[in-house]
Amino acid sequence: MRILGVTLPDEKHIDIALTALYGVGRSRAQSILTQANVAFTKKAKEISGDEENAIKKAMEGLKIEGDLKREVAANIKRLKDIKAYRGVRHVRALPVRGQRTKTNSRTRRGNTRKTAGTGRKVAEKK
Repeated sequence: MRILGVTLPDEKHIDIALTALYGVGRSRAQSILTQANVAFTKKAKEISGDEENAIKKAMEGLKIEGDLKREVAANIKRLKDIKAYRGVRHVRALPVRGQRTKTNSRTRRGNTRKTAGTGRKVAEKK
């Protein structure tokens, strides 16, 4: 089953399979299925054509996939353009939401091997 150019995993229950779409989590998937009158317990491969159309119709008004990605990118670009604090943090590839950076934040800053040592040299053994 394909929705918005994304192939949903066949072996998963439809409420879980819908989370493969960007912008659709568990609660949004369940509300889509409720609106489309489709049982949560069905697997993605068991969905009939009529049910698939009902799901697509229920998703019509939602911002998901490309539209949502564009909106998020535009919001970040706006923050960068006005040189807001959060925009500057995005530019410098640092944590945006107030996390500490003295330790941690390795995934955001990169270079996971580099660690702050003690500055102490180990004496050589003879």
